[in-house]
Parts: sequence; structure tokens; C-alpha cells
Amino acid sequence: MYPLNTRLINIVQESPSTRTFFFDRYFDANAGQFLMVWVHGVDEIPMTLSYNSGITVQKVGDATSRLFKMEKGDTIGLRGPFGNGFTLPKKSDKILLVAGGLGAAPLAPLAEYSFKNGVDVTTILGARSSTELIFGKRFSSAGDLYITTDDGTSGTCGFVTDILTNLNLSDYDRIYTCGPEVMLGCIFNMLQDEKYVLEKTEFNLHRYFKCGIGVCGACCIDPKGLRVCKDGPVFKGTELIDSEFGEYKRDASGKKVNI
Repeated sequence: MYPLNTRLINIVQESPSTRTFFFDRYFDANAGQFLMVWVHGVDEIPMTLSYNSGITVQKVGDATSRLFKMEKGDTIGLRGPFGNGFTLPKKSDKILLVAGGLGAAPLAPLAEYSFKNGVDVTTILGARSSTELIFGKRFSSAGDLYITTDDGTSGTCGFVTDILTNLNLSDYDRIYTCGPEVMLGCIFNMLQDEKYVLEKTEFNLHRYFKCGIGVCGACCIDPKGLRVCKDGPVFKGTELIDSEFGEYKRDASGKKVNI
């Protein structure tokens, strides 16, 4: 459970606000699992694996700002992988991936795994603008790809839900989604009246973690007390019914913050 000192071997600029950091350590992890990343002298934060030897990071706070100042050869501490990842599809399955913004990071390796194993893959990939779209080639190489942007600079002008409403969701054996909780909450609300679809839909949640191993309780979801780091971060849609999901979460102090 102690962080392993790990050297950065490559840094790739994915978008103006997003970079992938590759390191000299390989993690045998399922798509959707995460690492606790120790940025020396700043903080330890959870990061999903976008590759078995890489994490994709958006610059949003103190720890990620320090990461963005790092260069090849610098070191970070890593522990994990932790949590429950996505349920892996069967060869005969037809699956739909719905990714918004940085939510593409855990879904891209799932798309690649599925394609290699003969699964029929369709992806809806959304971002604020064309410059913020990430991993488009990884998804298009795995199957059909729909793109949406908030400003219409690429693909359909609008949100991933605009494409989702026009698809026959009963055609898919599994649906996987990750992105901002506002987006996930909209998808969840769309599917609440279709329990058979919600049952086969998995949501990858992003919440504030302290320990990452289910001890501290900082990421518990009301009212069942499900721990996002330990029981998730991937949940079936039916597990989230009558929960706080899509309405509020908690900050570092435990205070409720509206989504």
C-alpha cells in the first residue's frame, strides 16, 4: 500500500488542457480501475489508467498543475490498481461506450480490449470543442464512432445524450459510460424508466478520494454508504437508484456540493 517511486518516460499533449504521462511501470489492470498518484510535496490524487503504463490528466488543481510542470525523468509515487473496473464483454456482445471529456480515458482501453476480442463496439465521444476531443483514433479504430461537441466544431453540435436518444439501446448487450457527473446524471435520468437498460449500463464515477482503499469513508454515497473507491468506481445503474448520484457529492471537508 506504500507508493512506489516511478519515473516518467514520456509525456504526450492530448489537448490544450490534457496530457498523458507514461511511466516505467506496467499495471495489469482492468479498464476502469485507478491508481493513487502521489505528486511529491503536493498531494495524492486518484487517476484512472488510460494505458497499462499511463494516466491521462487534465489540469484542474494543485497536484495536476505540478504534474504539468514535470518532464521526462521526473518521478511520482504510484499505488494500486484499486477499485472495480468495467465488466468485460463477451465475444458475442454488442456494446456502446459513452465518453464525455476526460471520461474517454478509462473507456479507450476498454474499446481496444473489446475490439481485439471480437466484440462489436460503438462509441459516442463528446467534448466542449474539437480541440478538447481525446483518443478519437483509438475509438474509431475499435468500431463506429459518433462525435459531439458543445460548440459544433466537430461532429454533431450538442451533447452525447443527443446521439443517445436516437439509438435503439435494446440493440446493445452492455452500455458503459464515463464523464462529468452532470452528463452521467442526465444519462441516468434518461434510463430510469427503462430498468432493463439501466441494469446493463455501467457508470464510472469520479469522486474525491483520500485513502483509495475503502477505509476513510470520504467517498461514501448516500444513503447506502457505497464506497466509490472500493465498491466502485464502476457501478451498475441499478445500484445508484435512490442515491445522491447526479444531485450532490462531497468535497475534501465532507461538505455537500451540488452537481
